[in-house]
Amino acid sequence: MSDREPPRRRVPGPAKPARSGGAQRRPGPGSRPARRPARPRPGAQGTIRLGSARPRLRMVGLALTLVLSAFVVRLLQVQGVDASTYAAKAQKNRYVGYTLAAERGGITDRNGVALATSVDAYDITADPTLFTREELGVDDGPEQAAALLAPILGQEQDALVKKLRPANRNLRYTLLASRQTPQVWKQIKDLKAALATKSEADKATVNVLGGVLSVASSKRVYPNGDLAAGILGWVNADGKGGGGVEQQLNAELSGKDGEIRYAQSGGRQVPTVSATETPAVPGSDVELTIDRDIQWAAQNAITEQVAKSKADRGYVIVQDTRTGEVLAMANAPGFDPNDLAEASGANMGNAALQDAYEPGSTAKIMSMAAVLEEGVATPGTHVVVPNRLHRGDRLFKDDIDHETWHLTLNGVLAKSSNIGTILATGQLGKTQPKANKVLYDYLRKFGLGSYTGLGFPGETPGILAAPGKWSTSQQYTIPFGQGLSLNAMQAASIYSTIANGGVRVEPTLVRGAKGPDGQFTEVPEPRKTRVISAKTAKTLARMLESVVDDREGTGTKARIPGYRVAGKTGTANRVDPATGKYRGYTSSFAGFAPADKPRITVYCAIQNATQGNYFGGQICGPIYKQVMEFALKTLQVPPTGAKPASLPVSYKP
Repeated sequence: MSDREPPRRRVPGPAKPARSGGAQRRPGPGSRPARRPARPRPGAQGTIRLGSARPRLRMVGLALTLVLSAFVVRLLQVQGVDASTYAAKAQKNRYVGYTLAAERGGITDRNGVALATSVDAYDITADPTLFTREELGVDDGPEQAAALLAPILGQEQDALVKKLRPANRNLRYTLLASRQTPQVWKQIKDLKAALATKSEADKATVNVLGGVLSVASSKRVYPNGDLAAGILGWVNADGKGGGGVEQQLNAELSGKDGEIRYAQSGGRQVPTVSATETPAVPGSDVELTIDRDIQWAAQNAITEQVAKSKADRGYVIVQDTRTGEVLAMANAPGFDPNDLAEASGANMGNAALQDAYEPGSTAKIMSMAAVLEEGVATPGTHVVVPNRLHRGDRLFKDDIDHETWHLTLNGVLAKSSNIGTILATGQLGKTQPKANKVLYDYLRKFGLGSYTGLGFPGETPGILAAPGKWSTSQQYTIPFGQGLSLNAMQAASIYSTIANGGVRVEPTLVRGAKGPDGQFTEVPEPRKTRVISAKTAKTLARMLESVVDDREGTGTKARIPGYRVAGKTGTANRVDPATGKYRGYTSSFAGFAPADKPRITVYCAIQNATQGNYFGGQICGPIYKQVMEFALKTLQVPPTGAKPASLPVSYKP
């Protein structure tokens, strides 16, 4: 067979189109034959044929079956095999609720000056279940947390450990410290955040403060320290009033707490789950009748004198004679409600309302009121006063030995004669028991033996026995202020009644309250009771001027230049509360000014002065003058300009 390839057979192609001119070119020798047109394939009419869908459906069905099978297996595992495990985990992601403390209302003086207010604070709390080994992976989580918190909260480390590891392992809430300042919570929060950041970078570090939380609260603050502390009281650890107005008006001041409920996980709120909240309603703001400046003057004066006399205690009350409003009620010694840890329990009350004591000669004004109102004597009635007077089983005397005095009834009051008072009140009835009954009725009208109407916590009504129970000595000591007891507010109210034309107005400490809606509501008008006639009251005011203005009076140290002053001294034997026996003295002074157009009553009493003079006119008279002068200037009360009425003190037999 030859190696030479056989010649290829040429296949003529399709004729090319004719060139211009219309002539067709015929293929010459050696030219490429034209291609034949391709034959159309069967079914190639422009239709696309798809593959079968059954394989794809099989694949999708198989995938869905596998997914559903996985869900079924997981569901069986959660509900059957590991049900208890997941229930425990769900317990840590449950809804929790906290109380939203209402903001406590403020307390102001009559001019709107803050006496008690509330500032932002935080209750530091914890979830003890977040300090367990299961949660933290360490055994000493509570100890580590307590070591960090103790210096910040100022608490013992062991006490914090007990709170973080309670006996009840299911306990979810414990209070570590209440009413902490924002600065304290910021310290804890910064430390907590630093531990969290470090634990993320270093798995060996445990954030032992992850379970420490806070609840917004408030802290009670008294801007003026111990000023008016006896009136204001304090707020206890539970946020409730523990004394004074804080306790008396706790419901109004407290408002109404709210509540918030939210889902929490690991001690943190879950932001994607809705929370329910009932907003707290803030408390009402209370406005007192107190004038802060007058309160300061009274408190400063009594504090200095108690310290100077080395006395047990003392009180000063300033009252508006027309309205009964208490402008000041000062106690010494007092306490600072901002620092109860340093306060003495004996000084944390309001002694001006809680101490019951025998008033002494300041009570003689009630005996004189009864004598004048009953018409058995006049200011000029002659009274022969011996050096001693025998009545019942006792021999009575005055504060000083003297020859027989020839006094007017006005002089009996001016010189504060016990014997003269016994003789005058003996004229109230044909027999001593009848005279006792008449005097008793007047004492009751003046408010003795009854609460003042203030409704103050711990107030005493004093002691005034029924006349049928008066002992032999009481029949003669009660007219000059021994054998009965009262509180300082009652004593002040007696003189305000005389200054107010014989009408007793119940004293008030609260002017009104402003609620959350901003509306101010005044307290109801105080009850008024006529005790003696206006004529008798005016006569008594003139007689009280003699105590201060007459050179023979016992209250000359209470004089105020330019003003007519009415007042009365008192020095009574004092019952020692510890032994129940007489020991020491109660020194006092009471009065009002201007005497002919009264505006202000001031009462002062000092218990058991042990250094220097103890007579009421000597140690309380100057306090009366100091406080009265300040109050008159503060309230811009001008002198009347009228000359005082000079009633005779004595007569020539």
